[in-house]
Amino acid sequence: MPVDISATLGDLVIEDPRRTRILEKLGLDYCCSGQRSLAEAASDAGLDLAGVARALDLADGSPAPSGQPARENAVLAHDIVDTHHAYMWEEMPRLQALVDKVNTVHGDRHPELARVRAAYTEAVAALDPHMTTEERVVFPAISRLEKTRAPLAAFGSFAKPIEELRAEHDAVGALFTEMRRITGGYAAPDDACNSYRAMLKGLEEMELDLHEHIHLENNVLFPRVLKLEHEVSNA
Repeated sequence: MPVDISATLGDLVIEDPRRTRILEKLGLDYCCSGQRSLAEAASDAGLDLAGVARALDLADGSPAPSGQPARENAVLAHDIVDTHHAYMWEEMPRLQALVDKVNTVHGDRHPELARVRAAYTEAVAALDPHMTTEERVVFPAISRLEKTRAPLAAFGSFAKPIEELRAEHDAVGALFTEMRRITGGYAAPDDACNSYRAMLKGLEEMELDLHEHIHLENNVLFPRVLKLEHEVSNA
């Protein structure tokens, strides 16, 4: 079946997660901007819509893998913490040390590394309280809402915290986009040492993981929580 060009990028990835690698290659943001339609996103990027749609049509005679399993909201939140948050908590300090080291050693020949270091440091400073808030406040509240099926008087509406979390996603995503641009797509210069190459590889891997992480929250978890809250409030 041809790809629906009016479908959002987020929904297309939910339908078939294999599409993430194609969207990444095309430079189409399916996480922070996952609510844009395919037609809108392709137009904004100056891409041929028909060609993009063909690339995303992965019908190859085999059934498409299921998108996101029908996990409960609390289970999905727990999985995000165990997979993506755990990765970030472990990787952020390791990569920070590497970014600092590479800037110190190579910064005189590559002045752009100072901005890479500043952008990465800013991203980490934003992610630390962001993930802490999710783990200690928002995700436990999601679990309570799902268990009680009743409004959470002490917590209030999810609308404002989710709006704030999405804005923080946008800000961190923009910082990684900037780092990708500064480094020419994380391409190692001719004089890059092993640490320099490891830094670039680490930044690229973190960005890719962050895209999946944000997609699961922005396009899967948060819409489901807002829908459940609406249903509970109007029951």
